Amino acid sequence: MSAFTADPAFDAGSLLVTDWPLCQIRLQDDARFPWLILIPRSPGRVEIEDLSPEDRTRFLDEGLRAGAMVRRMGDALGRPVDKLNLAALGNVTAQLHLHVIGRRRDDPVWPDPVWGRGTPRPWSDAERETLMAMIRAA
Repeated sequence: MSAFTADPAFDAGSLLVTDWPLCQIRLQDDARFPWLILIPRSPGRVEIEDLSPEDRTRFLDEGLRAGAMVRRMGDALGRPVDKLNLAALGNVTAQLHLHVIGRRRDDPVWPDPVWGRGTPRPWSDAERETLMAMIRAA
């Protein structure tokens, strides 16, 4: 793979945590939801179809791995996830990425989409450290 750079737009609302075999893993800095963003470290990709067949499989596998992690994050926060949302939208930031979001029926915007709803609440230092350590250890 050639040099990888995540779109700078990701820095505004998420924190770089680690790299998995295919994707850069980021924690969305919004404590209302356990939320990971996966960005394949494969430059120039916009759509899932832009990945090789092998990387498509890896992308789905890492998305499922992230889903399990989001569920563990919800449990660790005392807010078990009721519904797992996976979305590869890219309408605002075209670089291929996958949002993996844990939703609860009592979350502040349920059942609406999370985008543009309410005010994000950054993670506390303690929450951020705990979640980043969990993700890195997985």
